Amino acid sequence: MPEQKNYDAIIVGGGHNGLVCAFYLAKAGLKTCVVERSKIVGGAAITEEFHPGFSNSVAAYTVSLLQPEIISDMDLNTHGLEIILRKIDNYLPLENGYMLAGRNGLTAREIARHSTKDAQNLPKYEAALEKIVECVRQLLLVTPPNAGGGIADLLALLKTAGILNKLPLDAQRNMLAFFTRSASEILDQYFENETVKALFGFDAIVGHFASPEEPGSAYVLLHHVFGETNNVKGAWGHAIGGMGAITQSMAKACLQTGVEIFTNNPVLKITSDKGRQKQVHTDTAIFCAPVIAASVHPKILYEDLLKDQNLPPDFIRSIRNYKSHSGTFRMNVALDKLPEFTNAPQNQAYLGGGIIIAPTLNYMHEAWASARNKGWSDDPIVEMLIPSFVDSTLAPKGQHVASLFCQQFSYTLPAGKNWPDQRQKAADHIIATVEKHAPGFAASILGMQVLSPWDLEQKLALIGGDIFHGRMSLDQLFSARPVLGYGAYRSPIKGIYMCGSGTHPGGGVTGAPGHNAAKTILKDKNIWPL
Repeated sequence: MPEQKNYDAIIVGGGHNGLVCAFYLAKAGLKTCVVERSKIVGGAAITEEFHPGFSNSVAAYTVSLLQPEIISDMDLNTHGLEIILRKIDNYLPLENGYMLAGRNGLTAREIARHSTKDAQNLPKYEAALEKIVECVRQLLLVTPPNAGGGIADLLALLKTAGILNKLPLDAQRNMLAFFTRSASEILDQYFENETVKALFGFDAIVGHFASPEEPGSAYVLLHHVFGETNNVKGAWGHAIGGMGAITQSMAKACLQTGVEIFTNNPVLKITSDKGRQKQVHTDTAIFCAPVIAASVHPKILYEDLLKDQNLPPDFIRSIRNYKSHSGTFRMNVALDKLPEFTNAPQNQAYLGGGIIIAPTLNYMHEAWASARNKGWSDDPIVEMLIPSFVDSTLAPKGQHVASLFCQQFSYTLPAGKNWPDQRQKAADHIIATVEKHAPGFAASILGMQVLSPWDLEQKLALIGGDIFHGRMSLDQLFSARPVLGYGAYRSPIKGIYMCGSGTHPGGGVTGAPGHNAAKTILKDKNIWPL
């Protein structure tokens, strides 16, 4: 018989949101454990050696969205987390030049090189964006109102409305536009130069299998710019040691707070006998508690782990229709030297930023259109990061690692093809795309890790290869994430909660779903605030 272990709260899944949730519950005095299927915690935010002597972040790859309040509460810096800012945010190689983006006026100066008119309009765009982003930031750590949830949800709605009502009317109109229109439509209002539009439009298609012309894509742009790093709003950074440094520091914070962590423990099912206790079943133990919070993908929770628990039929239909497909293809490559881009500044500082191969919005649209028909893009969208340029812990001296974060690769391939047979062809296609801008890149590769959408699902339990645990579309946001009526972190079964990226505010390494779920659990137990 499996051993029985008793707790006040059990977290299923040790991704970053699960760790955040566990920390807050334990801090409130609940005896808490984390049950994780893999050999280490971290979920999609882990660092791994993929070639002898070369390590890198496996899926999540850059820092900005992690909430400062969580960093402070968990005291992650004391537990070993060190984040450094990018000196240059982005570099776009072009056929006849380049564009850079960064702090201290760099973006404005670069835009002026390409278009005087766009440089004049940049302050208008930034002002409109900042008002909306500041509002979105305030909504990140707020539990969404649940449709039809009674007086408590009405009060939550009023709180949300209070945030929105602080905006002047023009800002409210801009927010409505960003939430409903396409990125192309928004950017066309401010800019004329195609490269300038691409500089800002790239954020609208990251992890989003859609064209920048699709209504609602402007919100995905917003989702990628609300962050801050080292108290600098909108800045992007690198965690020394890769993204695993974040989750390992979180694990240390959890352990110090009394959380017990069980790795190599795949959960087989979750049961509830309609009593107070719930059970999490693994091969080695049955974990029992009145509270369970799952940071796994909603489809895994409801279609696998809770499939025998008589969930409401209409709820199950909604979960089956929950869209999960981000079109992401992820690679890590070990390099014997730094790449040399044909059209680039003389100062190599640009190699420390995001190198984005996507020169126009039309390029992004065509990448999506060809991927729909052929499985992957004729001309793929590629973002390269070379973290070893600023982090010597990841590669041998004089050598480097690069991540290739590529968009518009369909989870389902046409004509009966499958990713295990096609992944290397796609990887070669991506490398050839980089080679056009950096001759000699292919020859410098010593080894690689290749993760197609199917591989991301197999390795990291990302259904459909979706890095966000579900599409960030308007019908799957805020109170409707994962489905309308269950957007406040509570499942249909009393005592079972959701705390992963399939809940508000969605994907990215934010920690917000874990924080908000813990807050909801503790409110239900009448012990929040701490």
